[in-house]
Amino acid sequence: MTKQATETRTSASTPAKLSLITMTGMVVGSMVGAGVFSLPRRFAQETGVAGALIAWTIAGVGMLMLAFVFQLLANRKPQLDAGVFAYAKAGFGEYLGFFSAFGYWASASVGLVFYWVFIMSTIGAVVPAFGDGDTIIAIAISSAALWGFYFLIRRGIKEAAAINRIVTVAKLVPIVVFVLLALFVLKPDVFAANWGGADYAGSLFDQVRNTMLVTVFVFLGVEGASTYSRHAKRRQDVGRATILGFVSVFAVFASVTIVSYGVLPMADIAKLRQPSMAGVLEAAVGPWGAWFVSIGLIVSVLGAYLAWSLMAAEVLFVAAKDHDMPRVFARSNAQDVPVAALLLTAIFVQAVLVVIYFAQDALNLALDLTSALTLIPFFLAALYGLKLVITRETYDESPRGWGRDLVVVVLATVYTAFLLFAAGLTFVLLSFIIYAPATILFVMVRREQGRRWFSGREIVILVVSIAGAIAGIVALSVGWIRL
Repeated sequence: MTKQATETRTSASTPAKLSLITMTGMVVGSMVGAGVFSLPRRFAQETGVAGALIAWTIAGVGMLMLAFVFQLLANRKPQLDAGVFAYAKAGFGEYLGFFSAFGYWASASVGLVFYWVFIMSTIGAVVPAFGDGDTIIAIAISSAALWGFYFLIRRGIKEAAAINRIVTVAKLVPIVVFVLLALFVLKPDVFAANWGGADYAGSLFDQVRNTMLVTVFVFLGVEGASTYSRHAKRRQDVGRATILGFVSVFAVFASVTIVSYGVLPMADIAKLRQPSMAGVLEAAVGPWGAWFVSIGLIVSVLGAYLAWSLMAAEVLFVAAKDHDMPRVFARSNAQDVPVAALLLTAIFVQAVLVVIYFAQDALNLALDLTSALTLIPFFLAALYGLKLVITRETYDESPRGWGRDLVVVVLATVYTAFLLFAAGLTFVLLSFIIYAPATILFVMVRREQGRRWFSGREIVILVVSIAGAIAGIVALSVGWIRL
């Protein structure tokens, strides 16, 4: 077979089949990334122990409900692959399905940028030239590593999944050690002083709301098994892997946040350099603690980077197979890797790496924008689950569990709607700036199919997205919002 013939295989490809353990590892590997290492400072900047407990309760219940929605949809609609975008399309039409696919892909891609900035910032504690991960040398090295991973992932999904299994175990060790050591040295008086939050934190409601984007970020990846549903050996493993992955990491995330309040005062934690977990452990056990966490962070990030790269490319690939993205992205190679989608992902990440050089706070910008971009795909998936239950579609043949499912989808919908509110106007407008130009890809698809570019309802959605993008650009230009 010629190289060209190999590269242009599409639907004829035989997907690599993944076991329940491997898919669960993909979920855990996606969720446990750089975000967990930034939790102490991000929470201490916004809230005290009480607010953190409330925030994690809301986030835990809300994301668990969303995980249940993905499980429900995987079981009720097994023919829908690449879950997030497929559910939006099935429930609300091709254009919103396209936006969901693009938004999820863009979110994962900006998340990859965050990973590189975080690694370089970690090294910057030792090598000042790397700064906070946004200096010229940091961006240059990040770019080189980006393309190195691109060529690694091209070698195949099975190989990448095997590496991910090893890295997932390795990166959990420093996080668990951190929690245990922090508990051992926990100071009750410091913990009590941090209970109510500081004067700068605002009302309890504001404290909780201001932590929502960071909780979304650390939970991104909970939908990983749904995204990889076409690779599952057994369809029911998709839902099981989602729940197992979520339960495996929720307690870890909450514990990292809460135990930190017993080591240092809030004000001190809020001033720590990222990764703040390193600073907390250094205060607890000495300088070796910072080194220990920093090494763990780099291992963790590289593992999560691998999983997120695969998921981002997979979304574009499956969307193209379903004729919702230009057909070029349906190309895969002999190892079943969506090469064109993977290449576009690398190019997009490279472009954003250049843009963040001009940001005031590159690290937090990348984190919050990653979370904001994924809110619309999550909201539409929850809405589709609600629509499915209300219309009783598929429940005539299998009515069992309707009442429980109704509670789940209502809670998931309310939670994702609250996240959109918590994101605030700044990140909603920034999201529109990214979403609106993507319509060019939608037009390309319609031209390939010889169809009318937009229907009546789709024109309304187009106008709203363009208006939002224009508002965002104006807000940036006059300084109402800043990068």
